[in-house]
Amino acid sequence: VQLVESGGGLVQAGGSLRLSCVASGSIRAINAMGWYRQGPGKQRELVATITSGGRTNYADPVKGRFTISRDNGKNTVYLQMNSLKPEDTAVYYCNADVMDVYSNGYRPYWGQGTQVTVSS
Repeated sequence: VQLVESGGGLVQAGGSLRLSCVASGSIRAINAMGWYRQGPGKQRELVATITSGGRTNYADPVKGRFTISRDNGKNTVYLQMNSLKPEDTAVYYCNADVMDVYSNGYRPYWGQGTQVTVSS
């Protein structure tokens, strides 16, 4: 199973970016999916999560600015980021709880990360 992110880049403060993450491989089912980020000199932190049924959860710093969504048919999760601030600068990682075809339980998988840089 692999998770591949795309959509990162450099943007000015106040701008927008849309991140995508596609899960592929021997997938039987995907439960929750989410986005995390790690800024310079900081620990990795939760940004947003979404269940297979569409229930969402957001970290306080991004509420009202970021929107997480998913397409279950495409095994893809998105993160629409609006009103970006310099403090949003980080490597953004995709996470998914996946059951592969060889097991009966879910385990977490991570993408390789995509850099988001917001200039002031």
